Amino acid sequence: MSESTIVTYQELVEAGPTAAFVKSAIERYRRSEMYRNAVSADNYFRQRNETIRDFTRMLFTVDGGQVRDFTASRLRIASNIFKRLNVQRVMYSLGKGVSFVGVGESGEDVTKAKLGDRFDDDVKQIGVYALIHGVAFPFWNLDHVDVFGASEFCPIWDEDSGALMAGIRFWRLDAYHPLTAVLYEQDGYTGFRAAGADGGSLRATDEGKRAYKRTYAEVPADGLKLAVDGENYSRLPIVPVWGSDAHQSTLVGMREGIDAYDLVKSGLANDVQDCAEIYWIVENAGGMGDADLARFRDRLKLTHIANVDSDDGGSATPYTQEVPYAARKEVLSQLKADIYEDFGALDVHTVAAGATNDHIDAAYQPMDEEADEFERHIREGIMDLLALQGIEDTPIFTRNRVSNIKEQVEVVAMEAEWLDEETILRKLPNVTPDEVAEILARKDAEAADRMAALPPALQANAAGQPEGEEEGEE
Repeated sequence: MSESTIVTYQELVEAGPTAAFVKSAIERYRRSEMYRNAVSADNYFRQRNETIRDFTRMLFTVDGGQVRDFTASRLRIASNIFKRLNVQRVMYSLGKGVSFVGVGESGEDVTKAKLGDRFDDDVKQIGVYALIHGVAFPFWNLDHVDVFGASEFCPIWDEDSGALMAGIRFWRLDAYHPLTAVLYEQDGYTGFRAAGADGGSLRATDEGKRAYKRTYAEVPADGLKLAVDGENYSRLPIVPVWGSDAHQSTLVGMREGIDAYDLVKSGLANDVQDCAEIYWIVENAGGMGDADLARFRDRLKLTHIANVDSDDGGSATPYTQEVPYAARKEVLSQLKADIYEDFGALDVHTVAAGATNDHIDAAYQPMDEEADEFERHIREGIMDLLALQGIEDTPIFTRNRVSNIKEQVEVVAMEAEWLDEETILRKLPNVTPDEVAEILARKDAEAADRMAALPPALQANAAGQPEGEEEGEE
């Protein structure tokens, strides 16, 4: 019976955080379906589609054996559909950044301010990994987020509750450099490094287990910093963020469609190259040997003149091959349409120019349904990261979609007399949620400057006070 590829927290507790356990866990995880799908997804995301890359045209011999057809063209055209669809889903929900419900007294997003300037970009990376790997592992690293993918992080689950209790991040520059690994536990993290590039035994680094939050003191004599205190979070500062309820890579189920598209497209290009030359059928030339035929062919290519003996009924007739273009073009169009439909994506080429928002909304309906599921998982992951810092807030996503902006602005303008300024700004399609607070603050400042420039009598009148009566008088 083969060993399970799922590493559990109970196994970690039994074996201890040793180098032997870390090495064994990484080897087991590399055999898992999650890891293999993540590696393949990385290749397809980089437009290195594995099936078309490894495709070789074969011929069958008379005895049934297979040999490589060395005469066939070897164009391998890899499509970028996988990256295009996943980036579309991520940017649809996260392209305009993340906002939060809680606001300060002046209208600023106080939660966003605590998360740092790069938080929006980190969330986009979480979304990409959550889709193409099936899961992302964001690590709250003191004051920012580091995002681990399933191709570099071995999760360690509790076999009873299924919660993520620990994990191992592992990497190496290439096959010529040693493996490096870090074991993350609830009470700190420990670094490990292989003895050599051959991936031999691991050993713990000299620092030992370190706390996640450390306090340093500077020693004036040599300028070095000395750790004087360490503190950990209430739980593991790494949370799993899934991309869908299926808990699997978006490559699963889509790969076959992408491979078929690449093979048909590459086959069409190869046929164009293979059929590009004119071939000749020579009649009544049975007396010509292979050498004579070769010389005849070479002379024909050079001079484009065929010299045959017509007295004996000899002739040379040129022929060309027509590439089956129409049928393959139809297959490519159907394959692409099916891939977009199954993924729930929008092919913008199907939206007619000048379409009304009703038509655009109908085209976006499948994408909205997929986005609802995707945003639910991203929202839960962000709230788990906030909980590590003792923050209770709810993220808000503004979907980034093609629309008839003129039509939307006209509708908001018609409703403006019944709405306040903040609501109007939030409804405008070309104003992001983060810009609303800034615009309102600038408008208040401009109003205050105009008020200060007025004569005292007009200031009192604008403030609703009778002329000559100062504020606070009875």
